[in-house]
Amino acid sequence: MSQRQNAHSHGVTPPRVSGVVQLADGRDLAFAEFGDPGGLPVVWLHGTPGSCRQVAPAASEAASALGVRIIGVARPGAGDSTMARYRNIAAIADDIEQLVDAFGVGQFAAIGLSGGGPYTLAIGALLTDRVAGLGVLGGVAPTVGDDAPAGGVVALARTYQAPLRRLHRPLASVVNGVLRPLIPVAGQIGDAFFRLLPEGDQRVFATPGVKEMFIGDLALSVTDGGGIQGALRDAVLFGRDWGFRLGDVKVPVHWWHGDDDWIVPLAHGEWVVARLPDATFHLRPGDSHLSGYAAAGEVIETARSFFA
Repeated sequence: MSQRQNAHSHGVTPPRVSGVVQLADGRDLAFAEFGDPGGLPVVWLHGTPGSCRQVAPAASEAASALGVRIIGVARPGAGDSTMARYRNIAAIADDIEQLVDAFGVGQFAAIGLSGGGPYTLAIGALLTDRVAGLGVLGGVAPTVGDDAPAGGVVALARTYQAPLRRLHRPLASVVNGVLRPLIPVAGQIGDAFFRLLPEGDQRVFATPGVKEMFIGDLALSVTDGGGIQGALRDAVLFGRDWGFRLGDVKVPVHWWHGDDDWIVPLAHGEWVVARLPDATFHLRPGDSHLSGYAAAGEVIETARSFFA
């Protein structure tokens, strides 16, 4: 494992420490730690796009106050994590097990936002003996098989599976090339984009530090790491069989979802929770896709309760 202390960068308060864990096959898996370094371990899986620093300031503050150690993980192709051609979503479990082993962690909890939701459920399905519980914030639902609800934006990943599979690498190179020169004006571009979002998400981005966190995470990923490549690979995997069934997730799951979610419909969250063996649904009235960040304190407190 290699790690470094962090200084302020791109206007964002950095994680306490970050670095990479070298996996058995030689790949690097990047991480960033927040909260209490001696606290109860919670693996945090970012959204799509994103990287290991996509942790809201309120989550980090709650973790410090409640004795929780957040370990943010960048999936392959995101940030400094080496690209890998996962066959399916379930392949994340082996990487996460190697990561927590490198940290000397036994039992842990996991939290996933949006595109990190499927990977979080995979960890619960395949590492049942080590996972204390899961939190999912507006998670993506399956798009194929009996576990898949109808409709939704993410279902396009199934429809366009073939071109996504063939073109995601060259497309990532083009998008990264476009994004890198825009980093100096990312704040202004972000402001214009955020004004187009639903009111619930605008409230989240108006919370101190959240906009800077999102923009800083993407900026560092594009300038120092794989940029958008990991996000496009996520899209490929969302359109495939995930490699496990929702019924395989035997550990407790708490799911937060806004009723004005424009990316993952509320009905999708309700559908998934109804098919999980041990799940609690937290409706966020008036919130949109990023509702989980508005409930960061509650989310971290719930994660801590898994260890009781």
